[in-house]
Amino acid sequence: MTFRATVLTLHPEMFPGHLGSSLAGKALERGQWSIEPVQIRDFASDRHRTVDDTPAGGGAGMVLKPDILAKAIDHVSAGDDRPRLLMSPRGKPLTQTRVRELAAGDGVVIVCGRFEGVDQRVIEARELEEISIGDYILSGGESAALTLLDAVVRILPGVMGNALSGTHESFEGGLLEYPHYTRPQVFEGREIPAVLTSGNHAAIEKWRHEQALALTRERRPDLLQSEQD
Repeated sequence: MTFRATVLTLHPEMFPGHLGSSLAGKALERGQWSIEPVQIRDFASDRHRTVDDTPAGGGAGMVLKPDILAKAIDHVSAGDDRPRLLMSPRGKPLTQTRVRELAAGDGVVIVCGRFEGVDQRVIEARELEEISIGDYILSGGESAALTLLDAVVRILPGVMGNALSGTHESFEGGLLEYPHYTRPQVFEGREIPAVLTSGNHAAIEKWRHEQALALTRERRPDLLQSEQD
């Protein structure tokens, strides 16, 4: 099964971006996933290909028009049950759990917002799932879409060389990832922790879990709280 990503955007030239390189790029060449950027302006009917208008009630900026965006969504997802996502700073935070759910499906349709945002009526009418990649504002949804697709594509079957790579990482077990080390044994007077070269696999796993727990307590205590909830 090929994972299909369709991206509605005003800047299709931004795709596949960095996803055309490295492991994701090789998987793209092999047909393990596909990406289709679609220009929203192609669905405008006026001479100037207008896709935005002033916000109702006044205020700065412009808003993507619901009729134009709805046409674009309908065109790419007719008879299609792929999730329809809108990259938005007010959306639910993207989690590794949601990434795995998306990776298990046939693909996604992603709407990249621009200007001040998207008319609420098309969000409701087309049942767009708003997703945020962090508490900050970007120029548009394109880089956020690339981030989401990066997280999804890398865990598709056969994309990563080592199948275990996707299961021993931050967030996979509800904790941040433990520290990593490699040769040389001594670097600028700092040694690899002795337990990691002991050959005692039980002790190594125990050490890694303790380190992951300590890092999570220090840097992301909210993750521990969510596990308790």
